[in-house]
Amino acid sequence: MIDTDGYRQNVGIILANKVGQVLWAKRVGQEAWQFPQGGIKAHETPQRAVIRELHEELGLTTKQVEILGATKGWLRYRLPAHLIRHHQRPLCIGQKQIWYMLYLSGKDCDIRFDVSDSPEFDQWRWVDYWYPLQEVVYFKHHVYETALKELSALLQQKQRQPPKVHYHLR
Repeated sequence: MIDTDGYRQNVGIILANKVGQVLWAKRVGQEAWQFPQGGIKAHETPQRAVIRELHEELGLTTKQVEILGATKGWLRYRLPAHLIRHHQRPLCIGQKQIWYMLYLSGKDCDIRFDVSDSPEFDQWRWVDYWYPLQEVVYFKHHVYETALKELSALLQQKQRQPPKVHYHLR
């Protein structure tokens, strides 16, 4: 969905592991690495979109992740002029995104690219939390920086929680 200002509505996924690293994924056939992200369909809430995109792009379900929270509002980036498809209507000049912080409660082997007929990624790795700021394409840098700063407290809070202990009464 593209809004009246020309921004495509989208969700972004920052998936963290138990040691605070984040998933960094490589786009199929390219040397471009990024966080998973995807468009919001008509009549779909951002939270529903993030659950769908999580499964389509990473093969994960809500049984394998915990949604820790989301950015308070939309974060926008504008596409460089050479990437705008001027012949398409409605014209899309960029994306506006709600970013979600997710925590992998499952295993690394749960991450799969083969659940979609046309996967977006062909490799992934865990990287330091702030690493993406050094590597992301320049026009997304501000959005990544804002999302990582805003959502870092959610991950820190999760990491401070004591592990769940299951007691068995005799």
